[in-house]
Amino acid sequence: MSTRDFIEKDYYAALGVSQSADAAEIKKAYRKLARDLHPDKNPGNADAEARFKEVSEAYDVLADPKRRSEYDEARRLFGSGGAGARAGFPGGFPGTGGGGQPFDLGDLFGAAGGRGGAGGGLGDIFGNLFGGGGAAAPGSTRARQQAASGPARGQDVETEATLSFEEAVLGVTVPLRMQSPGTCPTCAGSGARPGTSPHTCEVCGGAGVTSRSQGAFAFSEPCRNCRGSGSVVDDPCPTCAGNGVTTQTRTITVRIPAGVKDGQRIRLAGKGAPGRRGGPAGDLFVVVHVSDHELFDRRGDDLTLTVPITFPEAVLGTTLTVPTLEAPVTLKVPAGTASGRTLRVRGRGVPGRGRSGDLLVTVEVSVPQRLSAEAERAVKTLDAELGDPRPQITAAVEKGSTR
Repeated sequence: MSTRDFIEKDYYAALGVSQSADAAEIKKAYRKLARDLHPDKNPGNADAEARFKEVSEAYDVLADPKRRSEYDEARRLFGSGGAGARAGFPGGFPGTGGGGQPFDLGDLFGAAGGRGGAGGGLGDIFGNLFGGGGAAAPGSTRARQQAASGPARGQDVETEATLSFEEAVLGVTVPLRMQSPGTCPTCAGSGARPGTSPHTCEVCGGAGVTSRSQGAFAFSEPCRNCRGSGSVVDDPCPTCAGNGVTTQTRTITVRIPAGVKDGQRIRLAGKGAPGRRGGPAGDLFVVVHVSDHELFDRRGDDLTLTVPITFPEAVLGTTLTVPTLEAPVTLKVPAGTASGRTLRVRGRGVPGRGRSGDLLVTVEVSVPQRLSAEAERAVKTLDAELGDPRPQITAAVEKGSTR
């Protein structure tokens, strides 16, 4: 994430939420947009694909409390879009409409900390804020030179997987088919037609940027001759038009761990888009959707199950055979069990690394809707024998009726 991205991009607007939105609101907005814009739902729609990448990038920042705090602080310090111009710097940032040559905030940070050998300065103050550390300041000429010539990490990719209830609880290996940027198979990522090679840009000398001084400030912008890449392709690859990257459909096999929950976002390191110039691959994020089960529900790591029993079984006690997500188990119902009582079967819930969850079985007394004449007489006889189950209530009613 560059300094310019933090300042110019409005991630809150991308997700359609306010700056005061909490984590739940952000997640809800992202899930709705991601579902509507997903490439599998919009095949061949470049606008939807671009929006999908935009909302994914926004969620990656706003869903991480630390990165969100850094992002908010950057926008507070410099404003959003054109902050350089409002702060009194000539030109503003590239593309912000400030007029004139773009002011390179990154160059100011880098220069402020490097002159005179004293260190410190603005480069050190803001280095940690934008993840620069001891490297070149983000957005500076030196950083662009490093980016143009060095390895580049591949993009992160996001996809969705719908699992059955059993698969989510027990874990499953699933094939995922997705579209994502990948190294062009024709030119192997060089961007040049096979048999030819790119050459170093003669305008910027391979730096990817051109610079000039104007008064006390140095201004830089992407080289127009090589479009910031540092190299020029005279004969572009016919497959990727010189970009070195194409959108590719691929199928990978992914192991979903046991116990995942609906809406959970799983990160698979190195399974995203391939890197460029020998850089590492990005990460794959899988958003899991879990289908409902006809019998079981889930409460944390416990599974819940409701089982009907007859009145005689509740009174006299019984032994039930109940299903689990694996083998059935027997369960003893004590005599005199009240309707709604929950019995616990240990270790038959969601598997865990340490202790597995339990199966919680709630018994409910089933009341028949119709009775034969013989059965009705038997129930009335039993009712007379059992007597009044609510004597205190009956006494209170009788006392009130005598006033």
